Amino acid sequence: LIGERGERELAASLQAGLPTVHDILDALASPGRDPRADLPAPLTRQAIVKLSDLKPGTILRGTVRNITDFGAFVDIGLHDDGLIHISELSKRRVKHPLDVVSIGQVLRVMVISVDEKRGRIGLSLKQVPQEASV
Repeated sequence: LIGERGERELAASLQAGLPTVHDILDALASPGRDPRADLPAPLTRQAIVKLSDLKPGTILRGTVRNITDFGAFVDIGLHDDGLIHISELSKRRVKHPLDVVSIGQVLRVMVISVDEKRGRIGLSLKQVPQEASV
């Protein structure tokens, strides 16, 4: 956009780091872009194609797509993302979900509830057996 030399001068005048200025200029060049689009595609399972195929106790792999104060939304390959409530992230107390998971992280999760009427999937990270594999 303005060149490497211009970025260095701008960083110096703003008293900011060069990577920060570069990231800001990239964001200004493409407004409205969702950084989550750069994440890997969701992991899909052939046997599970709709909500009614899910049963509590099923262990799946999924990608963390969004993190809120109350939990993390995980893409498990269905239209609806599942929610890992903050209480299901760890056996220890969690102050904020970012302390345990990050966007783009691939996890093994256990289905703990399915509400077909409301399109909600409850997931757990703490209930997944350590030796379980998907």
